[in-house]
Amino acid sequence: MKNWQHRVQYYETDQMGIVHHSNSIRWFEEARTWMLDEMGFPYKEMESQGILIPVLEASAKYISMVKFGETVEISTKMAQFTGVKMILDYEIRDSVTKELRTTGQTKHAFLDKETYRPLSLKRNHKELYELFKNSIENK
Repeated sequence: MKNWQHRVQYYETDQMGIVHHSNSIRWFEEARTWMLDEMGFPYKEMESQGILIPVLEASAKYISMVKFGETVEISTKMAQFTGVKMILDYEIRDSVTKELRTTGQTKHAFLDKETYRPLSLKRNHKELYELFKNSIENK
């Protein structure tokens, strides 16, 4: 699977001309949304089927600086999938030099859109369960 690419915008930088750390979490979300699109099950479709996948935890480790005008690529890999929860790992790299800039992780739960209670994809959405399961097996 290809990686999501993002060109750094001026408004994402701080007074030092370096990307503000909070943007990594936003870029993880961009990459995650793109990954779901690539898997063939975008957020819009998921929500229309009554499924939400909120972020339970997010973390990032900053290795080297990203600056205005650079383009980064964000890889997203499913590290764990149970059918009720999933964990995604991210790497942000310079798109030219491939230098590792940031690593991170997000943890998610699948919830019923009406009740906000945990939802078992294996029990309630078998096709989606298989799609996610195959994604982790083919990493």
